[in-house]
Amino acid sequence: MTNLILIAIAALVIGLVAGLLIGRSNTGSRLERRRVEQKIDELKSEYTRYQAQVNEHFAETADLMHRFNDAYHDMNRHMSQGANRLSNDDEVLEEFEKTNNSARLEGKKTSSGSDVEMPRDYAPKTKPEDKGTLAEDFGLAKDKEKKKKEQAE
Repeated sequence: MTNLILIAIAALVIGLVAGLLIGRSNTGSRLERRRVEQKIDELKSEYTRYQAQVNEHFAETADLMHRFNDAYHDMNRHMSQGANRLSNDDEVLEEFEKTNNSARLEGKKTSSGSDVEMPRDYAPKTKPEDKGTLAEDFGLAKDKEKKKKEQAE
């Protein structure tokens, strides 16, 4: 019986020692896990700040480009109006007219302020019942007629 009690006490001591060792090893991994989580949180906040800086940069760049573009058009309009008003030289007036024509082709407002429609990359329909150039069978009837004429020859 005493042997049985000694074995039980030895098992209890071995269990306590094993429990303490396991507990201490888990404490180290918990600390490491906390450090990693803190590092992840720091990186997330740094990334968020970086995204905000990038967004602010591009918003400011877009605003500056818009103001630059407006200033360029104002300068061009001023030069054109000044040349029309002050110059009698036909070559100078002709050059500014070419500049205004290129602005019209790009769909920009001219010096008179009228808005010009941009050229279309498709042919408009002449009648509402006509097929548009984007229809699947557009021009196929003409192709068939051409082939029949070629075969007849």
